[in-house]
Amino acid sequence: MGISELSDELLIKILSFLPTKDAVSTSILSKQWEFLWMWLPKLEYTSRYYLESTCERLKCFLDRNLPLHRAPVIESFHLEFGAKQFKPEDIKLWVLTAVSRNVRELEISQIYSLSLPNNIFPSSLYTCKTLVTLKLNGDILMDVPRMVCLPCLITLRLVRVTYLNEDSLQRLLSNCSVLKDLSVERGLFDNWRKFIAIVPSLKRLNFRTAHDLDEINMPKLSEASLDVSYPYIEKLIGSITSVKRLTLWQVDYSSEGVYGDSFVFNQLVHLKLHIRKRYSANLLVWMLKELPKLRVLDLQLYGKDVYGTNGVVFWNQPSTVPECMLSSLQTFKFSGYLVGRPEERDLMIWVCSFACRRRLRLRLASDWCSLL
Repeated sequence: MGISELSDELLIKILSFLPTKDAVSTSILSKQWEFLWMWLPKLEYTSRYYLESTCERLKCFLDRNLPLHRAPVIESFHLEFGAKQFKPEDIKLWVLTAVSRNVRELEISQIYSLSLPNNIFPSSLYTCKTLVTLKLNGDILMDVPRMVCLPCLITLRLVRVTYLNEDSLQRLLSNCSVLKDLSVERGLFDNWRKFIAIVPSLKRLNFRTAHDLDEINMPKLSEASLDVSYPYIEKLIGSITSVKRLTLWQVDYSSEGVYGDSFVFNQLVHLKLHIRKRYSANLLVWMLKELPKLRVLDLQLYGKDVYGTNGVVFWNQPSTVPECMLSSLQTFKFSGYLVGRPEERDLMIWVCSFACRRRLRLRLASDWCSLL
């Protein structure tokens, strides 16, 4: 049996594994293949490396064919483009078409843009009842209307997006009743000052900012990754103490007085620390004392110590052992760049003594092993 003898349904399924551009090219094979690609449930278009003439052809192709697309539901629509390759009204029309076809996943990325952000979304996007995933990246302006209802939105990712006003993001988040996964990366020059997030349903948070925070309410949060500048991290830490998995970036020696009494995580089982520049082993032990149920500790060092080996922070072996090291802790993971400070060696000897005593899984990078 040749491939052309297969049913259209099976051929469409095969085409769905190909990039959209390649799937469209099969239309020249025969009359049977001519319109099969128009039933594809997943559409992905990128023009990031295209010449101006090629972008114009892609625009004409989308203008002509997207309204005629035959799939009753567009499972995903992904558009990636560079600065000034398409007019805002063109993109708005394509998104409108996707929404009218009950799109479930929408991903829009604008790259290499230094221009002012544009509003490229129709108001109907904010009331799309089928939208499950929304991912936006780049110089995109979100003009969130007063009427917002996204009853099925579970995953929301906003990277360096600009908002018409400070109420826009708050209005968007407060009308996503089943939102579970939120990623927000704020740009240095965005136009809102504080982050207000009242999302009772949220379970996973990925947040990166160098700005202030205001109000956080996420009682069901179980996993968080935070890249937040000093001193705003303390306010956020105090709002997510229910998490079971936590990743912290920008941890260094200056963090020792940052977290204060907020760093108490009675449910935390997995902690990953991305440590940059200078750090204190005493800070690490202090953290462990507030994590009675910790099972996995993953410590990663980035970058050479800018203070050099002369900036020694002496290791004070704790008088009492953190509870997790005596009961729950199962795995240590250490990797990254070391400078060979005495406190690093003392910390590792202390950790290894407990690892051997309790038969913990200990994973060390080669440069850590050289300290012992």
